[in-house]
Amino acid sequence: MFVVTLAADNVWLSPPVVTDVDEICAACSDASIAEWTTMPAPYGRSDAEQFVRQTVPSGWADRSPTWALREREDGPVLGMIGLMARDVTAAEIGYWLSPAARSRGLMTTAVNLVCDFAFRPDSLGLERIEWRAFVGNLDSAAVARRVGFRFEGIQRAGLVQRGVRRDSWVAALLAGDPRQPAEGWPD
Repeated sequence: MFVVTLAADNVWLSPPVVTDVDEICAACSDASIAEWTTMPAPYGRSDAEQFVRQTVPSGWADRSPTWALREREDGPVLGMIGLMARDVTAAEIGYWLSPAARSRGLMTTAVNLVCDFAFRPDSLGLERIEWRAFVGNLDSAAVARRVGFRFEGIQRAGLVQRGVRRDSWVAALLAGDPRQPAEGWPD
């Protein structure tokens, strides 16, 4: 798969590189990111190096792209967003944002950019993008809801976090769905 950079307003999405390792490591060491993700905790430099050197390139090669979120091309990494291919027409989206960058609309813009890219027939040509999060992750749910993802329910013990099964919320956005806040989400 070809590597693509996406940008709009104050969001710049490009694949993370080796010089981002320290910023990624620092952000992923935050307790609020560890609470809601499946990444290792504690998160060390070797985890960030493996992510940048192995996980990201193999994902791009396998229709599962990952982007670092920045406010400008040469800016620091503020978050990460990616797609994990489920099949030829569907993928799961995942993202995290450092605490200092939250509540500014950056991730909502990034999710819209990634979904636009993924649905385009000349890129991934997806028909469905699925969002999953541990029950209670209201910040992630708010982003998905604003983009237009439709809440589909709860999967009991649906995700594994560091060896423990936890309930998860599931939502999806289809290529033809309107991009406006969706109703029916849990409080």
